[in-house]
Amino acid sequence: MAKLILIRHGQSLWNAENKFTGWVDVPLSKQGRTEAAIASSRLKDYRVRICFTSMLFRAIETAIIVLTEVNDICDDRVPIIKHEIEDQDWHGWDNYQGDRQKELPIYLSSILDERYYGELQGLNKAETAAKYGEKQVLLWRRSYSVRPPNGESLEDTQKRVTPYFGGQIMPYLQKEENVLVVAHGNSLRSMIMKLDNLSTEEVTKLELATGIPIVYDINASGQVAHKLILDD
Repeated sequence: MAKLILIRHGQSLWNAENKFTGWVDVPLSKQGRTEAAIASSRLKDYRVRICFTSMLFRAIETAIIVLTEVNDICDDRVPIIKHEIEDQDWHGWDNYQGDRQKELPIYLSSILDERYYGELQGLNKAETAAKYGEKQVLLWRRSYSVRPPNGESLEDTQKRVTPYFGGQIMPYLQKEENVLVVAHGNSLRSMIMKLDNLSTEEVTKLELATGIPIVYDINASGQVAHKLILDD
């Protein structure tokens, strides 16, 4: 039975400053790098075959630390970041010689990026609540379908993430290959909504801590057999 490991990236510098981040490409804080290293140690008994992450550096950075801090996780394979060949700026990233069976591919996709917070990006959450009212900001942050000004709702994020998960990630799980996905609070909520069969009301209440691995056992039919949160 395949393992699906989901991890929200470690604390970013803007997480530490309580700012709306969204698509702004902010790196991890020192605490975030520590969280990623701890996540790696918690996964020491697992073996990953393939990794998916977003195009945002905080997720990529977390994935690299998780896969390299404890060498056994990669099962002696070398992590290789896979750039999309369809990209017009492709520079021959995938044009090289070698045994692909000795690699652990890391696929990057903007589809797994965080929810776009529009005009809220870069603003302090507490200051924004003081300006617009806590009720309104809570609606922007936690409602399933309400969008922040010129931004995405959780529903928008879910509509882009779910097809990618089913089309790109699930086939590996059904072939009994262990998959690591390192992404963001809302892109992961979108996956968990499907995996845990959550209602729109239930998913808005779902809290995901940074750097905590969530491990699903997935059977050959793509169904969840077991779920484990590695938080201690």
